[in-house]
Amino acid sequence: MEIKVNYLDNLRLEAKFDDFTVISDQPIRYKGDGSAPGPFDYFLASSAMCAAYFVKVYCNARDIPTENIRLAHNNIVDPENRYKQIFKIQIELPESISDKDREGILRSIDRCTVKKVVQTGPEFQLEVVENLDEDAQALLLGEPQGEGSTWIEGKDLPLEQTIANMTKILADLGMKIEIASWRNIVPHVWSLHIRDAASPMCFTNGKGATKESALCSALGEFIERLSCNFFYNDQFFGEEIANSDFVHYPNERWFQPGPNDELPDEILDDHTREIYDPEGELCGSHLIDTNSGKAERGIVSLPFVRQSDGETVYFPSNLIENLYLSNGMSAGNTLPEAQVQCLSEIFERAVKRQIIEEEIALPDVPLEVLKQYPAILEGIEALEAQGFPVLVKDASLGGQFPVMCVTLMNPKTGGVFASFGAHPSFEVALERSLTELLQGRSFEGLNDFMPPTFSSLAVTEPNNFVEHFIDSSGLISWRFFSSKADVEFVEWDFSGSNEEEAAGLFGILEELGKEAYMAVHEDLGAPVCRILVPDFSEVYPVEDLIWDNTNQALEYREDILNLHRLNDDQLADLLERLEESQLDEHMDIITLIGIEFDENTVWGQLTILELKLLINLALGQHEEALERVEMFQQFNDNTVERGLFYQAVSAVLEIVLDDELELDDFLYNLRRMFGEQTMEAVVGSVNGSVRFHGLTPTSMELEGLEKHQRLIESYKKLHAHRAARAGVAG
Repeated sequence: MEIKVNYLDNLRLEAKFDDFTVISDQPIRYKGDGSAPGPFDYFLASSAMCAAYFVKVYCNARDIPTENIRLAHNNIVDPENRYKQIFKIQIELPESISDKDREGILRSIDRCTVKKVVQTGPEFQLEVVENLDEDAQALLLGEPQGEGSTWIEGKDLPLEQTIANMTKILADLGMKIEIASWRNIVPHVWSLHIRDAASPMCFTNGKGATKESALCSALGEFIERLSCNFFYNDQFFGEEIANSDFVHYPNERWFQPGPNDELPDEILDDHTREIYDPEGELCGSHLIDTNSGKAERGIVSLPFVRQSDGETVYFPSNLIENLYLSNGMSAGNTLPEAQVQCLSEIFERAVKRQIIEEEIALPDVPLEVLKQYPAILEGIEALEAQGFPVLVKDASLGGQFPVMCVTLMNPKTGGVFASFGAHPSFEVALERSLTELLQGRSFEGLNDFMPPTFSSLAVTEPNNFVEHFIDSSGLISWRFFSSKADVEFVEWDFSGSNEEEAAGLFGILEELGKEAYMAVHEDLGAPVCRILVPDFSEVYPVEDLIWDNTNQALEYREDILNLHRLNDDQLADLLERLEESQLDEHMDIITLIGIEFDENTVWGQLTILELKLLINLALGQHEEALERVEMFQQFNDNTVERGLFYQAVSAVLEIVLDDELELDDFLYNLRRMFGEQTMEAVVGSVNGSVRFHGLTPTSMELEGLEKHQRLIESYKKLHAHRAARAGVAG
């Protein structure tokens, strides 16, 4: 994690990382002002809090209340060497906790990350750079040393060369990539989380049988998501980029809807129009992109090559963003390698969806077959040894598809987790199923999955597949666990060279009667392909283009960002539109308008319900405001401070609306209850002198929105690179 430090007044320092700011100072005796803890104090506190965190995780997993557990941390300094210290952690446990759990809690403290890093002894490296923001040296501490030549199946270059190539690509873009975490809880299963140090919202996860293969996986995913703009999928790019010669890619084209909002003739083809617009309800306005919001420019569309005949078909970027998420994109050392990975993931998700929704019982992989892959079997046996029954299933549906499944059962919680993996090689598909199962997870993380169900309606609900796509946390039918399989086991093999495997996977799509459309991006220095298979690889239902399109942001973004500048008529109009939209009142404003607010601010916690409430207060609509305050209090998951503010608002509204009560008679005790500052804001909000308490003013220029600005700065690096290569204005 990159932490940037700024000098403040006297000896005060400001450390900024992610969405947080930490202030340190020195005691007065050291010529500081004593206004904040010192750096070493934070270090000591981090050790105590880390230990307490692991206790909390242990107790949460076992439904052990922590109200009566207390923890203390003391550092005992050697009088002859102040750098030699003993850290003593003491924990007070109630008598109700069993001896077994007492021992478990102590073991959990022993896992404290701060403790382990200190015990291992971190290496400190000092370096002078010309410009911190421009220094793009990758922070990949897990990068293998030396000039190895480790080849694995499916890769056209050694892992070491792949890592070096991809790291250089990111460094050339000016992006610092840091490893935020590693996981290796069973043998031969590695995963990690990497992110852009300057914009942590740009992150990927990687998995593999070794550290090197997992790092390759994470870097490849990072490059594919850069190339396909996935990190910035439904976010506003800002006015500067929105008005540039191009918004997404230099080869994009813009098409105007017809006079009655008809779809332009130049977009899509007959095959895709039948899929995306079966009832003739899709309009041009549905396809305006969220990122620029420039309806006057038309529908920005991207070229894809139809694989059956090589013709170019233009797909609206809005359509891709709404329906496909990250499904069907991959980077590789060569284009065929990328195609194999891309198509494998498409089959993995499509087959997974079919199995889950049709409640298909899959055949077990015989033990004699598993023994052919001892490293994979060792990982499975390690999970079993931890008390997690594991089912290894053939998900090829009788040898049709290159898909495998590893399912974990958790007797402690009754939850289950089915992980799928795909590749033309049986072994690689099986390995991917296992590594996907444990990607980024600790043993405690395996407690978070839902129990199976016999409700067919629940497993076929469209959002269930979305949950499975995002993190495999959706529901699974009990019928999936029947020992009577619906299909026969097949020890299949689709493997060959990457060129042969890609051709074979395209051939399967052709046999299914599916058309594939592909875009290739090579401008970053690594081939990346994005493949769309209409009516096969969508994540969201096509109806979302009409009923739940992300470009609904365009109806509200400008007004919400200019909230403090709107007059009463404009506020009333915004409120009316929000009411008529029938949007979920608990949707957050971040999602609604595609702006990344700091989640630790009122903006970052703001929902449609609270926004309506604040508009009611601004317009003096006290009865409506009181009704919404009651709803807010009932479903509030905001901060304690915000909850108390609305508790006070509720009391003041009740008084104001009661003809027999006078507010002045209650203010003394209200101030004693809620504090002078809060009551000033509450009374001002009710009488109209304070508008939108807690929401800092902003605008379409996004001033003060540092989190979103960091995301835009990240995209500008990509945008400038594309402009320079294409020889056009950025």
